[in-house]
Amino acid sequence: MLDTQRFDTSPKVKPRRLNILPDNPEAVNPEKAVGPGRFPSWLHRKLPAGGNLANTGRVLEENRLHTVCEEARCPNLLECWSKKTATFLIMGKECTRNCGFCDIDFSKAPKPLEADEPQRVADSVQKLGLRHVVITMVARDDLADGGAQHMVAVIHEIRRQTPEVTIEVLTSDLSGNLQALDYILAAQPEIFNHNIETVRALTPRVRHTATYDRTLAVLQHAKQRRINPHMLVKSGLMVGLGETRAQIEETLRDLAAAGCDIVTMGQYLQPNQRKLLVKTFVSPEEFKQYEDYGYQVGITHMYCGPFVRSSYNANLVIQQANHKLTTINSQ
Repeated sequence: MLDTQRFDTSPKVKPRRLNILPDNPEAVNPEKAVGPGRFPSWLHRKLPAGGNLANTGRVLEENRLHTVCEEARCPNLLECWSKKTATFLIMGKECTRNCGFCDIDFSKAPKPLEADEPQRVADSVQKLGLRHVVITMVARDDLADGGAQHMVAVIHEIRRQTPEVTIEVLTSDLSGNLQALDYILAAQPEIFNHNIETVRALTPRVRHTATYDRTLAVLQHAKQRRINPHMLVKSGLMVGLGETRAQIEETLRDLAAAGCDIVTMGQYLQPNQRKLLVKTFVSPEEFKQYEDYGYQVGITHMYCGPFVRSSYNANLVIQQANHKLTTINSQ
C-alpha cells in the first residue's frame, strides 16, 4: 500500500502566471449570472467558420513563407486565414529591432535573404486567389538598402504572375534612406504603409531605433515623391499604452499634415509577458471619437476599433478609401 505521507501523489501542475492587465472598465450587470471578466466584452468574439483555414495554412507552408499574423501573434489570424487572406512577412522572421510591443524574433545578424522568396510569395498569391495583397517586412538594418530591392523584386513578381492584383506594402523606415524608399515608390504599389505605432512621448519606450519624426518624414516623402498619382499613403497606431487623448489627437494632426490618406487604430494587446503592459482598455465609443477627430483634421479614411490592425480588412479599406477620394474629387 502506498504511503501517502512519504510520497506526494498530487498532480504536478506548473502554476500559470497571468499577464497583468488594467481594470475592466465595464460595470457589473446585476441581471447577468457572470460578472465582467479580465477583458472587456468588446474584446471577446465568436470563432469564425474555418472552412478555408487549413487551405491557407497549407499554401503558406508549401511555399515556406512567414506571415506577420503568426510571428506577431495577431488576434485576427483565424478570421483572416478563414477568408483566405494573410499578410506576407518577407526577408525572414528575425528583425534587427526589438520593439517593446512586437513579438517578432530579434536578431542582430538575421539569416541572408532568399533569392526565390519573390516567386514563392507570388505563387501563394495566385493559389489563394487574392485580389489585394499586403506585403510587410522585418527591419533589416544589416542591409545597405534596408531590403528595398528585395521588396521591389516581390512586387514585380506578383505583378508578373497576377497583374490584376492590387499591392500594399508595409515597410520599415529603411533607417531614413530616402533613395531606398524611392526605389520602392518606383514600383508603384497601390498603397504605401508605414506605421507610426504610438504617440511622440511614448515612442522611445515603444519603438527600438525608429523615431517619431523620421516616420513622419518617410510618410511625407512617400506622398510627395509617389510615381503613381493614385497611390494612397497609410499609417497606423496602437492605443492603450498609456497615451492621453491630447497626444492621440496631436498624432492624428501630424499624420494628416504628412499627407496620410488612411489611418488605422487598434487596441494594443500584450503578446507575451516580456513586452510592454497594457495600461488601458479603449472602448468602441472612444475609438469612434478618434475616428471622427481624424476626419475633422483632414484624413480621408479612418479605420478604428479594438481589433483593428494595420493590414486588417485591407482589401475593404482600399475600396472604401478610393470611393471616398472619388467622391471628394467629383465635388
